[in-house]
Amino acid sequence: MNVMETDRGEDISFTDEQRQLWDHVKALWEVARRREVEPVRKFLHRSYSGWVTGTDTPHDYEAAITSVGPYSPRVLRYRLKPLKVTVFDHEVGVVHYSYQAEVETPDTGGKSVAGRWTEVYKKDGDVWLLISVSGGPDGMR
Repeated sequence: MNVMETDRGEDISFTDEQRQLWDHVKALWEVARRREVEPVRKFLHRSYSGWVTGTDTPHDYEAAITSVGPYSPRVLRYRLKPLKVTVFDHEVGVVHYSYQAEVETPDTGGKSVAGRWTEVYKKDGDVWLLISVSGGPDGMR
C-alpha cells in the first residue's frame, strides 16, 4: 500500500460533481495524514459534529481539529474505497466509504486498522465543508 491508494469500487461511476466531492474526501485524508491542522479548520463547518464508533458521545469542531494534531495517532499510509457518493441539489453531499490504514502511536507502535465512514458535506461557494461524520474502526461498539 502506498501512502495513499484509492479503490474506485466496481459499481461506482461518478458524475463530475460526485468526483469533486470524492476528491475532497481524499484531500482531507491527506491533510490529516500530514497533521496539518490549519487546512482542516478550513474544511470543517463551524457547527460540525461527529460520532466515532465506540465512543459514548458525539464530538465537536475543536475535537475534530485535535484529532489530526501532533498528539493523535500518526497515519502512515491508507487506502480508501468509495461505496456511495450522493449529491443533493448541488449543495449537500453524503459519502460512504471504507478504509484501511497503518497507524502509529507512541504507546502501541504501528498497527493496521480498517473501518467505515459516512461523511456529510455542505457546499459553501465552491468548497465542500464537512458538517458531520459517523463511523470508525470495524469491530468497535
